[in-house]
Amino acid sequence: MCKSKKSTTVVQPTNRNPRRTSSSPSSSNFLSSNSEVPITESRSYVYGGKDKEWSKTSSSSVSSHASLASLKHNLPENPHIYPFSEISTATANFSANRLSSNSFRCSLRDREVVVFQRKFRRQLDLPELRDRLAIICRSHHSSLVKLLGASVSGNCIYLVYEFVPGANLSDCLRNRRNPSFTSLSTWTSRMRVASDLAHGLDYVHNSSGSGSGFVHNHIKSSSIIVSEENFGAKICHFGTSELCGESVGESSETVSGRNLKKSGSRGVRFEGTRGYMAPEFLITGAATQMTDVYAFGVVVLELLSGEEAVRFELEGNDGGYRRVSVVDTAMEAWKEHGGVRKWVDRRLRDSFPMDVAEKMIRVGLDCVGEDPKERPDMGRVSMEVSKLYLESKEWEEKLGTNFDFSVSLAPR
Repeated sequence: MCKSKKSTTVVQPTNRNPRRTSSSPSSSNFLSSNSEVPITESRSYVYGGKDKEWSKTSSSSVSSHASLASLKHNLPENPHIYPFSEISTATANFSANRLSSNSFRCSLRDREVVVFQRKFRRQLDLPELRDRLAIICRSHHSSLVKLLGASVSGNCIYLVYEFVPGANLSDCLRNRRNPSFTSLSTWTSRMRVASDLAHGLDYVHNSSGSGSGFVHNHIKSSSIIVSEENFGAKICHFGTSELCGESVGESSETVSGRNLKKSGSRGVRFEGTRGYMAPEFLITGAATQMTDVYAFGVVVLELLSGEEAVRFELEGNDGGYRRVSVVDTAMEAWKEHGGVRKWVDRRLRDSFPMDVAEKMIRVGLDCVGEDPKERPDMGRVSMEVSKLYLESKEWEEKLGTNFDFSVSLAPR
């Protein structure tokens, strides 16, 4: 307010940065929009190009390009919808820094990432894909490699995950060039991995996204990263089975106004990995949370023994081979008096608490039980493994670390 000698005038201050409001259609929330995109499962959609819009490869047209283009701005926590051309450029047309047959390390938008290429098992329509991507990208857990976004081209989806420096668990346990060496040379380091893995899988099953839970379907030692920073474990490929259309089921739960399959009755049709497939999976080909529990049990037994999930050994002089699984050797060790100590990885030099080791092998064997109804759920497993991890740390603190001799006097 300013005063003059002749008169008093009230001067309204000028707002230099007035807040704008817009009533244009582009500012509406796509998630709450009543308009539907008529897309059927038999059609294929590609997201890419300079205009950053979805285009349909079949003859029918998509009804609202403006609404589709607003997709990435309305997903929770803004997961990226990458143009396919950007993915292709970053990976040098899928030829540079190949980590495996279908994964590539690259730099994308000033961030180190891993691009995972996978074919759709079932073509998802846009609303379903949108909802699943939203749920998975807003899920956070320290034991999961975070999904940043995705791109679609033809019948393939390209999932973009954060890059985690480290090595996969299989390589940490078994160095092919030097079999006597392991990065996980102490008992507590292996218990840390088991605890992280249990908590991560428990989150996937019981706490991720809307709370309905998911099936991971890719649990194995080569899909677990042991980070360089603190030797913690992170589970890779979270959300792959959901976004690739592998899920099938009858019951559903409404999320953001859409129906998503609920994992209590969900099955995932997918080829399994040798050594990690539960007996019922071999019969039905359908993965469930209990088949995830089975695979987790196999990984626990790998951690304890250092053995591969399954291997083939020469038998006799006729050139034949016999199949040896870590589940079978663990069961034999459990039944034999003193067998657990002989079975645990020799590279630990007998430096481990025997009572904890026996409880851990029991956890692993319970998880790989023949009857899926008898297997424990991951909530119970994670609590037990956490307890045993704390007991291992207490044992280490009492005993001290960096021993160069065996603390066990029992014979091998």
